[in-house]
Amino acid sequence: MLRLELRPTPSRTWAWASPLLALAITVLLGVLLFSLLGKDPVKGLMVFFWEPIKSRYALGELGVKATPLLLIALGLAVCFRSNIWNIGAEGQYVIGAIFAGGVALLAGKETGRWIVVAVLLAGVVGGMLWAGIVALLRDRFNAGEILVSLMLVYVAIQVLNYMVFGPWKDPMGYNFPQTRTFEAVARIPRLMTGSRVNIGALIALAGAALLWLYLFRTRAGYALQVGGVAPAAARYAGFSSRAALWTALLLSGATAGLAGALEVAGPVGQLTPYIPVGYGFAAIIVAFVGRLHPLGMVLAAILMSMFYIGGELAQSRLGLPKSLTDVFQGLLLFSLMACDTLVNYRVRRSGALKGAR
Repeated sequence: MLRLELRPTPSRTWAWASPLLALAITVLLGVLLFSLLGKDPVKGLMVFFWEPIKSRYALGELGVKATPLLLIALGLAVCFRSNIWNIGAEGQYVIGAIFAGGVALLAGKETGRWIVVAVLLAGVVGGMLWAGIVALLRDRFNAGEILVSLMLVYVAIQVLNYMVFGPWKDPMGYNFPQTRTFEAVARIPRLMTGSRVNIGALIALAGAALLWLYLFRTRAGYALQVGGVAPAAARYAGFSSRAALWTALLLSGATAGLAGALEVAGPVGQLTPYIPVGYGFAAIIVAFVGRLHPLGMVLAAILMSMFYIGGELAQSRLGLPKSLTDVFQGLLLFSLMACDTLVNYRVRRSGALKGAR
């Protein structure tokens, strides 16, 4: 019989190389999957790993997908490092989109470009309010943040549906459940012509730099991490677990809400029932593949964006279901979990089997 034995000192090199090994395993499993589906594995891998980067336009689309993933992952990393399990970033993303959309709908022909700042701030406030519900229930009633944040995702989706099917529905939209298209003045400025990528990509990269400074160069960031790793030591040092709870969740909600605002006021341009596309859940994978480190999450967000684009291309070019994106995300996550397990544990034969021999 085999058992897992904790390693006395896990290898730091393999701890950082584990995501690369997990990616290699995912690619190998992808080759097997394409072969079983009767598709050319080379063409299959090309749509996932070459098509998203082969041109300037493709790189722009990669940035469009990577921006919300990175922003949400940055906030989740703060929570996870604090041992606070915010699984409902998707709901905070949706509420941020709703708040931002409400402000964008106020814009008219004479509105100035300042409205863009108001749209983004509205998204941040919306995400923080939704995450604040989780923090309040955990703080006052010790409710588990995993279940509460997850259930609030479905509440947020119902709020979105109510708005686009009801009071915000475009009367000139041929009965489609959507708001009117936002005025150009309320849309997020693009970085370059001929591409949908906008200033959100720069905001996300700036957020990664700020998070690095916060986590590794400030007392507050240090307190959050100590509280997550050693709560008793944090209390002894005078760090407030309550402050850490509120800070982590509000910051996470703010980044998710900002991602929602950038999405609806950027490439989408209106509110529709299809705003929730799973970015909040995929960002969890981004956070852990990136080792909860800002630089690692930048690279992981790009990789996850390639999976999103590859899934869309596999549907149109290879006739495969779009759910292949979820399959690749799942393969990457489980491969990473397996690699991490072997980094921290080693496989041993149990004593019973040795005695029998």
